[in-house]
Amino acid sequence: MRNLFSTLSRNENNNVFLNSLSVFLLTILIILESDVCFSDEDSRFDGIHFDGNLSLRDNEFAASDYGNQISFRPLAVLFPGSVSDVATTIKLIYKMGPHSPLTVAARGNGHSVQGQSQAPGGVVINMKSLGGNTMKVQTGPSPYVDVSAGELWIDVLNQCLKSGLAPKSWTDYLYLTVGGTLSNAGISGEAFRHGPQINNVLQLEVITGLGDVITCSDETNADLFYSILGGLGQFGIITRARISLEPAPQKVKYITVLYTDVGVFIKDQEHLISAKRTFDYIEGFVIVNQTGTFFVLEVAKYFNPDTADSISQEIQSILSELSYIPSTLSELEQSYLEFLDRVHRTELELQQLGLWDIPHAWLNLLIPGNKIQSFVEGVFGKIINNTNNDPVLIYPVNKSKFDNRTSFVPPDDDVFYMIALLFHANASSIGIDGLEFLNDRNKRVLDFIEANQVGAKEYLPQYSTQEDWKAHFGPRWDAFVQKKITYDPLAILSPGQRIFQKGRVRL
Repeated sequence: MRNLFSTLSRNENNNVFLNSLSVFLLTILIILESDVCFSDEDSRFDGIHFDGNLSLRDNEFAASDYGNQISFRPLAVLFPGSVSDVATTIKLIYKMGPHSPLTVAARGNGHSVQGQSQAPGGVVINMKSLGGNTMKVQTGPSPYVDVSAGELWIDVLNQCLKSGLAPKSWTDYLYLTVGGTLSNAGISGEAFRHGPQINNVLQLEVITGLGDVITCSDETNADLFYSILGGLGQFGIITRARISLEPAPQKVKYITVLYTDVGVFIKDQEHLISAKRTFDYIEGFVIVNQTGTFFVLEVAKYFNPDTADSISQEIQSILSELSYIPSTLSELEQSYLEFLDRVHRTELELQQLGLWDIPHAWLNLLIPGNKIQSFVEGVFGKIINNTNNDPVLIYPVNKSKFDNRTSFVPPDDDVFYMIALLFHANASSIGIDGLEFLNDRNKRVLDFIEANQVGAKEYLPQYSTQEDWKAHFGPRWDAFVQKKITYDPLAILSPGQRIFQKGRVRL
């Protein structure tokens, strides 16, 4: 079979035939090697080693994502009924050799914005099929939850709250899968205290690009464990994770205040992330309109009802150390669940307005703290002169809270800022060519970063060339490639990241 693919791949005119042959041979291999029963009518596999469904048609959903800009249709979508389904599929594709065009992408809730969860002409694995009632919460002095990588964080939260527990670090949007955020980092307003989500993982079950199912942790198969965390799906597909928990608070006081001076705003944010007595959640956002540029600090303090009075006093004491505009203070009390799930309420509103399933030209940046003021002054009010009510996040985190053994690459400074330009192409607000306008503006932001040597990194990267990826990883690039050679030597996994070409991984 390897010889057949090799012969055909030498002639570029055979690409269409080669793709069709791939589907046929994949099906035959699964039948032969998995000892399964195959039905032409619905492509179901009901044998011992293959418990789910490999769909060869009606797979348009796997050719799209939240960005709604890039669309590559896969040849098949696997709806796994077990972890072994995923392992079998990857192992069979690996056995086809480097000349087979088939690749594999794990798709969670499809919230990527540049096709990162797509597999052009390959196999997309619908990881949500591995979810279900499989969560196990362990209470005690060191609590944790064992969870399928296809579970949504909102479901993890709800299950853990039944035991009075919760994960320590979050993303702002909870309708993402566990495996999806752990493959990136998982950064939000608690990261300055607990680090990103990848810092709060105790153990993983992973399927490598060789089709091997491996359990790994800090003590067992540690190289794979840290490679996978923040590894953009390049070394294996996470199928299960053990997440560290802490006692869950019942209530949250959510506070916002306004600034007009970026220097004062930055000073206060950095004071809060370094202070011993501070808030539990710290973020901020930028508003740019015809009136000017404004900065909103948003903070939250978690508490239980029996400590409400002392918490209020503590909040007032912390706020007294800041230099915001006093008249702009706003305070809201919510349940812990309401606070963490607040973005979902906005999602429902946007869905009703038809503003959710539209193109999203997002750009997420990590800016060194020593460059943040010059970045803000050079971009907001100049390159970006109107935020049009779209969220633009800006908040600092401590580099010391990020484990440098993971694959995540932060900027080179002790403090760095998350800048999230979360724009959507709404024709009514920015014109009929809104998507082109936003993408061009994002490019001008990136050009500004390069011209002024800001030293930024992209978060949820959208690089299109290997040279860009080399620059992103810097001195860690060779180690990244070596790990790829070890765990996915044929570059089968996560082709949508556009880091490696199938069969072409080398130092």
